[in-house]
Amino acid sequence: MKTLEILNRVAKTLKAAQVESAEKEAEVIVRQGLGIDTSEMYANNPALSDDRISAVEEILQRRLCREPLQYILGSEEFLGLKLITGSGVLIPRPETELMAEHAVKAVKSYELRVMRQGTKAQRGKGTEKPSSFAVLDLCTGSGCLALALAKEFPEAEVYGTDISDTAIAYAIKNSETNGIKNVSFLKGNLFEPLKKLFTVHCSLFTVDLIISNPPYIRTGDINTLQPEVKDWEPAMALDGGADGLDFYRKLIPVSGRFLKNNGIIMLELGAGQSADVADMLKASGYEEIEITKDYAGIERIIQATWKN
Repeated sequence: MKTLEILNRVAKTLKAAQVESAEKEAEVIVRQGLGIDTSEMYANNPALSDDRISAVEEILQRRLCREPLQYILGSEEFLGLKLITGSGVLIPRPETELMAEHAVKAVKSYELRVMRQGTKAQRGKGTEKPSSFAVLDLCTGSGCLALALAKEFPEAEVYGTDISDTAIAYAIKNSETNGIKNVSFLKGNLFEPLKKLFTVHCSLFTVDLIISNPPYIRTGDINTLQPEVKDWEPAMALDGGADGLDFYRKLIPVSGRFLKNNGIIMLELGAGQSADVADMLKASGYEEIEITKDYAGIERIIQATWKN
């Protein structure tokens, strides 16, 4: 059997199983199973050994059980990072990648504002950037947001927290895999792990940016999600309570205690949640609230500034 023949068969099988993007996934499965690149697959159409065909079949059977392809392959790309993924950790989404890009722009704008204020205060004698810039990623999961920001700002102190032992293990592995050293991952619920930093800093630990992609799916909606999500990804990373807002209620009212004056909070949202979350931010003392839509036109990212 030749490569393009098995490629066609895999695509048809995935389509029959109602797997989205069947043709694209078929290419990935065949390429992974055969250990060849796409150009060789189409240009040379090599004949396959029985071992190679078996490798493709093994991946295909796992996918037909609706195991996420990212779990099968063991990794996912995220803003140039190779993130190790597997059972027990949420798979990074394009929406979260968009938020990471948005956060990079927000941090650069924030640094510029701090630099200008500092220069004015010093009457030209001082410098430039704040002495330390700190980021806190709540519900870090695979560590995708924390790692993307740590990579972009190597002089920053970046922290990620998560209640899941499995997620923290993946996040640490991903920091090692990508050679990112200015990030620390701490196990615990939301801000609770920061207590460990109080003794180091001798005061309440504060950061310049709090960012989070918390669980925001309504409990009743989880069973309506794709099998890849509801049957495989960790429920604790999805379930946001009856209305999907439980985690926003927990983190927003206390978040200002952990932000420097003029610090930024940035949160990913579920569809239809922007107005409620904006109200929570206003009630907690935040100003300059901004909402950004994702590629599908959904209000997906909310950002606000803490005025102490």
